[in-house]
Amino acid sequence: MGKGRGQEEGRTKGTREGLVLTILAMKIAVTGNPGVGKTTLVKRVLEAAPLRAGGMITEEIRKCGRRVGFSVRDVATGREGYLAHLHHCDGPEFGRYRLCLRDLEEIGVAAIERALEEAELVVIDEVGPMELKSSRFVAAVEKVLESNKNLLVTAHRASNHHLAYRIRHEVDQLIRLTKTNRDAKILEVIRLLAS
Repeated sequence: MGKGRGQEEGRTKGTREGLVLTILAMKIAVTGNPGVGKTTLVKRVLEAAPLRAGGMITEEIRKCGRRVGFSVRDVATGREGYLAHLHHCDGPEFGRYRLCLRDLEEIGVAAIERALEEAELVVIDEVGPMELKSSRFVAAVEKVLESNKNLLVTAHRASNHHLAYRIRHEVDQLIRLTKTNRDAKILEVIRLLAS
């Protein structure tokens, strides 16, 4: 089981006086209905939070007003690929799309793994049904949950997958985003990560 906020092992930081301070990581999960603004929240937090961030973001790909797929982007480098697409992927079928597990793992998972080593804030948008098809993705997210890194993760609101359950029950703050509370919650997440 993961450790709650009061049980978490802290990383240490020296001071000029030789005292050792323990800094606790903040783990925040955002959940909500599709289209409510989870990715928008993540992007706004990335613009404002005073932490070096890494990880991945997924977004819809639209053509002529129609959704044709989803992209996966490395937050730190901007490298982008397909998570799923109607025409450009050759992985397993998922609804009307085909998954691009290679791009998810070579771009998204690699970004999470690198962020775990180099960043102050690990961003994972999102832990959803498509991403959960990759065992390497699941393992990377579990490592972040068990680490002493700040985490901002968006999670599918109703997934029964063990990882989605862990996220909803082990983070320090679980935020249920709605269209009416979105702006206030963006400010709350920025404040939590800045403190």
